[in-house]
Amino acid sequence: MHTRKATIAACALALLPLSGWAQSAPTHLLGFSNPATEARLDEEFLAVPDARLAGQELKILTAQPHIASSPQDLKTAQYVAEKFRAAGLETKIVPYRVLMNQPRKVSFEARSDEGKVLATGPTPEHVSSDPYQDNPNVVMPFNGSSASGDVTGEVVYANYGTLADFDKLAAEHIDLRGKIVLVRYGANFRGVKVYIAQQRGAVGVLIYSDPHDDGYYQGDAYPHGPWRPATGVQRGSVQYLFKYPGDPQTPGVASTMDLPDSARMDPMKTGNQPSIISIPISYHDAEPILRAMKGAPVPTDWQGALPFHYHVGDSGVRVHLISDQDYKVRTIWDVIGRIQGSEQPDAWVVLGNHRDAWVYGAVDPNSGTAAMLEAVHGIGALLRQGWKPKRTIVFASWDAEEEGLIGSTEWAEQHAKQLQNAVAYFNVDVAVAGPIFSADAVPSLKMFLRELTKEVPSPVSGSVYSQWKQRSAQTVAAPGAASDAPVGDLGSGSDFTPFLQHLGVPSTDIGSGGSYGVYHSVFDNYAWYTMNADPHFAYLQEMARVFGLEALHMAQADVLPFDYVTYGQELTEYLKAAQAKPAARELDFKPALAAAAQFTAAAQNVISMEQNPPANPTALNTALRSVETAFLSDAGLPNRPWYKHTIYAPGEYTGYAAVDIPGVNEALDAGKTAIAAQQLTILTEAIHKATANLEAAR
Repeated sequence: MHTRKATIAACALALLPLSGWAQSAPTHLLGFSNPATEARLDEEFLAVPDARLAGQELKILTAQPHIASSPQDLKTAQYVAEKFRAAGLETKIVPYRVLMNQPRKVSFEARSDEGKVLATGPTPEHVSSDPYQDNPNVVMPFNGSSASGDVTGEVVYANYGTLADFDKLAAEHIDLRGKIVLVRYGANFRGVKVYIAQQRGAVGVLIYSDPHDDGYYQGDAYPHGPWRPATGVQRGSVQYLFKYPGDPQTPGVASTMDLPDSARMDPMKTGNQPSIISIPISYHDAEPILRAMKGAPVPTDWQGALPFHYHVGDSGVRVHLISDQDYKVRTIWDVIGRIQGSEQPDAWVVLGNHRDAWVYGAVDPNSGTAAMLEAVHGIGALLRQGWKPKRTIVFASWDAEEEGLIGSTEWAEQHAKQLQNAVAYFNVDVAVAGPIFSADAVPSLKMFLRELTKEVPSPVSGSVYSQWKQRSAQTVAAPGAASDAPVGDLGSGSDFTPFLQHLGVPSTDIGSGGSYGVYHSVFDNYAWYTMNADPHFAYLQEMARVFGLEALHMAQADVLPFDYVTYGQELTEYLKAAQAKPAARELDFKPALAAAAQFTAAAQNVISMEQNPPANPTALNTALRSVETAFLSDAGLPNRPWYKHTIYAPGEYTGYAAVDIPGVNEALDAGKTAIAAQQLTILTEAIHKATANLEAAR
């Protein structure tokens, strides 16, 4: 990780014109019969995204808090639409009517067993100096999708609130029925913490940020450094998005403005809304509660960084929680900008970033919005020169992502038929929290990302790719273990979810991380960003260039740049890992492994066609694109049919992190062998279908 001095020096370097970038034109680009022609187009594009303009855009976007459906949120939609139109995009602001909550009152009072008041709150977020913290439009800390209620109970500490943590309490015969569970952020999605607490009979959940995870234990706290100050609170949704994301009342159906109320369902019966209260608090407010708790001392790995030993509780502290949530069907606004393809207008390349924020959202998400606007700026410059993409490019600014991926899900559900022809979805969310580039993708697009990042200059030296690969090599424990820049798998928690896991559109997600301790708090603002993340906006420029090249390469490729050999190899590894689980002894993995081997062989045979494409590659491209869709199951995953992808899904008990071959693995982990066997059969059939689609390309 860079020191601030190195980062500032790097940012100054990034403000040099692109002509100072000495990278030679690539001699090979996946999917291009004439890479030199594309390289010249890339060079023209790369010269346009501007660090200074990106900084101006970020400042405008974060001038006011703009929670979804607020008047300030609408103003950001209008600003983005204006920028899209100025670049030459055919642009619409698309509204949806969706169910969301906003807080009327959120409070807690903690008392000792003797009746002494220990703490009340939540305490307002405040530090010694911050120019944005006292804005009257800052929403009080609350959880999206929290139930309303008024409850009192003994407090039990459950560490991170993972399934293993709750199981450990059960093993110690700690009954959570009627209790308030105190958990710290980290390890899984906050909604999962509430989900398991509700299953175990708790009546409420307090979620706090422990200084061990993103506070003073990590380094200096804001305003002296990047980490979470004592009063900083992480807001967030606790919607059960691992069941389904989007408008809680319309799973699988777009909640358009003309959708009749009669078409709306009871969200408490469809499965993605909690029935218990949850309230986020700071470690300033959690400290007196934890200090007074009795019961057994916690295990070492449950201990946080507050200066005393933690106890499990179940005695010592009672907490009174009040959550009065105003649930209404509210209007949100997506912004959609389109460039018609000149040769394949029905083959969409979709790029998206969400715009709404819990408060100001300088890092999350508006660093992504600023990067997207500069990518649009670059592509607009090409349009003014008379260039047109072969395939249609769609840029999308999603709304209400924070409440449950709502804007992207509703749009994807509305356009599900057209998206059957979409060749890719590219996502950016937290574009810049620091200098460390990372990416997640379906396996077929991992090489695509590595290849295009070789063309983008790093603010430090060399290319984005070289810095990415170098950092990963330094962090891998075993020497030589990282043979290439690492690309992770897609779980959930951002707007790629409906595209990949519901509709089967090949997807990527990119970002640039760092010491980011103010996530979802009032302090994620322009002042924190310019002090800690990217003082000269050089990394916004870097991310704009990467994002824009994703659009250009996918829109212009002669043959769609999918690498299915890597997909087959990773699929084989997933199957072998599942086969090695003790619960898998009764399952026959031979047919699935044989299917994966056949898929990989078919992918090897397609490589020569990709390198020497036919004069008319339409049939080849149709076959290549159809492979990802073949991995969908019409029935969806057990108990969550909205998720249809048989290879990747967010885990029911992780929420964010990806679970590979989820139908099989989650059934095995739950000891449900019959369901695992059924899911293994469904997976094998999907692999065979994908293989047949590949073989049809020959």
